[in-house]
Amino acid sequence: MPDDISLRRFVTSSEKIDELSPWTLNEWICRSDIVPNQQLLMVRAIMDPGRSHPFHKHPTREELIYVVSGQAEQWVGREKRILTVGDTAFIPEGEVHGTWNPFSEPLVFLAILSPSQAEEPSIVDMSNEEPWRSLRQP
Repeated sequence: MPDDISLRRFVTSSEKIDELSPWTLNEWICRSDIVPNQQLLMVRAIMDPGRSHPFHKHPTREELIYVVSGQAEQWVGREKRILTVGDTAFIPEGEVHGTWNPFSEPLVFLAILSPSQAEEPSIVDMSNEEPWRSLRQP
């Protein structure tokens, strides 16, 4: 592994950066403290059964969610789909979205976001605002 991040082109599992968020265990693979990225962020997220990342938006980023294992109840705007292995959701910049795992097995997905640098706030919680607060009832 190069000590100089500007030279790094590969990321091993021991070089990823783990972070526990309120929603998931995040395994960061692509961000500026790991590789010399210019446009992309990528995180592998592990969501336990019964957990969720409630409705939110990224005002200046678009996002792809790709299911690696398990199933996701994925919302993009007011549309809901159950995603399974190999399925992808595209979330345009500023679109409200949320991910739930109401299933009995862990959900593992990749989240790829662009651009890597975003004005703050880079994420805005929408879960307590209508119609999002009432859209998904537990």
